[in-house]
Amino acid sequence: MDSSKLISLEKSLNLNQAENIENHKKYANSGLVTYLSLLNFNRRYVTARGSSLWDEKGDEYLDFLAGYGSLNIGHNHPKVIEALSKITEKPNLVQTSLNPLAGALASNLAAITPPPLKRSFFCNSGAEAVEAAIKLARTATGREKILYCDCSFHGKTLGSLSTTGRPKYQDPFGPLLSWCTRIPYGDADALEEALKYKEYAGFILEPIQGEGGINLPPPGYLKKAEEICNKYETLFIVDEIQTGLGRTGQLFAFQHDNISPDVLCLAKSLGGGIMPMGAIVTRDDCWQKAYGSVDRCLLHTTTFGGNTWACAASLAALEVIADEELEVQAREKGEYLLSRLKEMENKYALIKEVRGRGLLIGFELKPVENPFDKFTGGIMGNLSSNYTGAMVAGELLNKYRIITAYTLNNPNVIRLEPPLNISYDQINYLLESLEKVLKGSKGFFNLALKSSRSFLKGFSGK
Repeated sequence: MDSSKLISLEKSLNLNQAENIENHKKYANSGLVTYLSLLNFNRRYVTARGSSLWDEKGDEYLDFLAGYGSLNIGHNHPKVIEALSKITEKPNLVQTSLNPLAGALASNLAAITPPPLKRSFFCNSGAEAVEAAIKLARTATGREKILYCDCSFHGKTLGSLSTTGRPKYQDPFGPLLSWCTRIPYGDADALEEALKYKEYAGFILEPIQGEGGINLPPPGYLKKAEEICNKYETLFIVDEIQTGLGRTGQLFAFQHDNISPDVLCLAKSLGGGIMPMGAIVTRDDCWQKAYGSVDRCLLHTTTFGGNTWACAASLAALEVIADEELEVQAREKGEYLLSRLKEMENKYALIKEVRGRGLLIGFELKPVENPFDKFTGGIMGNLSSNYTGAMVAGELLNKYRIITAYTLNNPNVIRLEPPLNISYDQINYLLESLEKVLKGSKGFFNLALKSSRSFLKGFSGK
């Protein structure tokens, strides 16, 4: 291999934006380049700290997306950086030895989760955690089927995608796993009807559907779901990949309902926003049935799962969450933000509904009529009716330097999930900026007009 043909790390760090875009166009996801260009979303950020990012011009941006919930403790938290600096000479991967950091992290997760959760398995992402949960449920129960909900999002690997409740992501890869069945979210009767024949190994759900549009379950549903799963000996799998580790005002969202799952899925902020890290935490008896014996202990493994760097970041992240009482901050700041957004809901016709818990908040927008629709054979009108959220997010970014995004399963919902240690001043700046975007019905027309022009420019490449 000729190293002169390679782009070095030093040169990579100094690529200008045009060079960066060209590399992605030629060698990576060219469609994503166009997609990010539609509303001028693409920026080259060079510095990150706390709730802020800075671009190459030195302009500051507020991050109210936070890596889809991966940055509960913010960008580049100094305690995580310090933790990583302590293990630079430690072995990262030794497959024939027990990693002390992985053992300590497993102990810590057992300490902060309610009984009977006890044993952890470490992997690299949320989708891998869901895969691990599905496999554990099937081998521990001896049953085949998995039950999941409409509008859910559990990942895009084949197994996790088979439990992700949106056809847009499933259909191009069909047929998916035939033993996964979908039921309505929040419908306890449908859950009991499905489980009463005792064919299902597990029922997986999010305590709040993030990508579904920040959908909260009906009061009492999670407790009822736990009872039904126990009744029919189906493992209750709770996906807290986005809601966990303080995001909703409790350390775990299921604690609002005083329940305890049989399997808990974690990822995103578990790695401190720096290292890829996923995990499941499960009951001891479930683990023993699945993998407890010597001849079964290697049935499900992953090469990088539980490596030293990832575990060090996770250990530090859990300490930060505890020391800064981030679940308390999320609860108090979330109540403030939600109440202010509710005031806007009553004031501005564009907002259909505001909903959420803690600092996982979504506001759903009504479709905006697109003035270019008649010139594009309905294409632009379809864009507007489905992507009003993207247009508002574009205004927040391009005018006020605030990073937001819509939810994947409902693109008219803008999510607000900033770092949990964000300041009240930063929250107020978001509220002031959003109000400026929403003011006046004439502004709705202008919003669609500007967004259409950005779309056409991005689509044509001119």
